[in-house]
Amino acid sequence: MSNSAKANSEPNVKKISSWHSGKQKERFKLFLIALPFLCLVFLFAYLPLYGWLYAFYYYEPPLKLSQCTFAGLHWFQYLVSNTVQVKTILNVLRNTFAISGLGILTSWVPMVFAIFLTEIKSGKVRKVIQTCTTLPNFISWVLVYSIAYALFSYNGPINNLLTSMNIIPSNINWLAQDNHTWLAMTLWGMWKGTGWGAILYMAAIAGIDQELYEAAAVDGAGRFRMIWNITLPELLPTYFVLLVLSIANFLNNGFDQYYVFQNSFNQEHIQVLDLYVYNLGIGSSSFSLATAIGILKSFVSIVLLTLANRASKCIRGSTVI
Repeated sequence: MSNSAKANSEPNVKKISSWHSGKQKERFKLFLIALPFLCLVFLFAYLPLYGWLYAFYYYEPPLKLSQCTFAGLHWFQYLVSNTVQVKTILNVLRNTFAISGLGILTSWVPMVFAIFLTEIKSGKVRKVIQTCTTLPNFISWVLVYSIAYALFSYNGPINNLLTSMNIIPSNINWLAQDNHTWLAMTLWGMWKGTGWGAILYMAAIAGIDQELYEAAAVDGAGRFRMIWNITLPELLPTYFVLLVLSIANFLNNGFDQYYVFQNSFNQEHIQVLDLYVYNLGIGSSSFSLATAIGILKSFVSIVLLTLANRASKCIRGSTVI
């Protein structure tokens, strides 16, 4: 290689090395930004897995774990060896699957609500509606139950209104009814989460190319035709991602809501898996058995996530994880 060629290649080598060093610095900065969140995930998601050890011991509080007798897989075998326990778990799984299934069947509601919310021409009206529907997400389930009790109690305004209109012959204790517990829990969940869930879809709608709507308007398409042919197809990827995540969390349908709404009348249909683990561990002091059920629930959730991810690959051609 001639001296002139070497002289020309040296600046290129320096540019490439400086580009690589700049990339490494940028990646290191991004890692430092993500580091606090990684630490939080480790502290609150992985470090508590140490508590899984309680499922392999005959734990009796307030003894230390080292002072308890090793049980091996006794508590896991107990789940299927006791007939009463098996019936209870099957009933709990039925409630969990029913309520989670209703949640998945109504998962399209936030998307439709976001579409119609963006179609409101008045900006002030749209902001008022969005604010009023988003606020329930920030209200705790204790306050939600207080609102439900104030409205649907035996002497509440709902009973007074219905009896005054002769729709019902006498007052009814709605919160103590067990006829439609699954539907009631689903409706309360929709009231609390629809506005918040619509925010994701509204962000997706804001990212749709406006030239598509302009071209459709030139072709004479109306608003509903634009929604059907442009908005809905553009929102389907977001919907499928959220749907796959919902399927992965099929067994994790919450605890707070069912804990505050449970009573002796609706216990048979409201006790989901998370509530059952709490009642078993804290209420009955069966910490080892409750931990064993929690471990099995985690493994089932992983299996559901894997299946949902493969289904997304087959249907959409892309995976979530």
